[in-house]
Amino acid sequence: MHAAADESAASRAYRAILDGILSGVHPGSSMLSESAVASSIGMSRTPVRAALIRLQDEGWLTIFPKRGALVREVSAQAVADLAGSKVLLESGAVRSAPPTSRRRTADALRPQLEAQRERLEARDLPAFVELSIEFHRSFVTAARNAVLTELYDRLADRQRFLLFSYGRRLFDRSDEILTEHAAMLDALHEAGAPGQAPPETGEAARAERALARFESLLRHHLNETYRLDP
Repeated sequence: MHAAADESAASRAYRAILDGILSGVHPGSSMLSESAVASSIGMSRTPVRAALIRLQDEGWLTIFPKRGALVREVSAQAVADLAGSKVLLESGAVRSAPPTSRRRTADALRPQLEAQRERLEARDLPAFVELSIEFHRSFVTAARNAVLTELYDRLADRQRFLLFSYGRRLFDRSDEILTEHAAMLDALHEAGAPGQAPPETGEAARAERALARFESLLRHHLNETYRLDP
């Protein structure tokens, strides 16, 4: 009973600390004190210590005995790696998705663009971040591959961290973001011709061009969002 309670407390402490990192409450290069964190979230130091160890194992921070835990800053290489992984997973999933699933996904996401616009205009960063993650995740779920979706979901917290870090940049280029999102949906819809056309038909060639355009648009969008060199 006590072991289960300790595990539950450690999980709550983990989520509270990670949420602070993702939202910028604990920015990169800040030092977290075990006792201060325990006091701020109303827990004892034992579950906090377990949570910090887990966060270190996941690469969010580095523990220095008797000093605290240093929140790691995200390197340019880590940003590039995340963006590259998103391109591979999202474009690969779209390419493997049934054509009808591509079109349905594009049509289902259209109404979300207006919700994204509203959140950007309201400068509601947390809500926009969640909408953006859901938007891009839909490209992966279009493939109907549970393992692929599970792999993608493991990147969600890192995506949140970067999007929160780039909050002002997201607002500054809100029009561009919405235009890029709409263009990706146009390409996805065009790549989703009903049925499975034979390879020798013009319909199949058109779908292939649309898939290539989708990947190019996605890559450009992520490069601009994460300030990467083309």
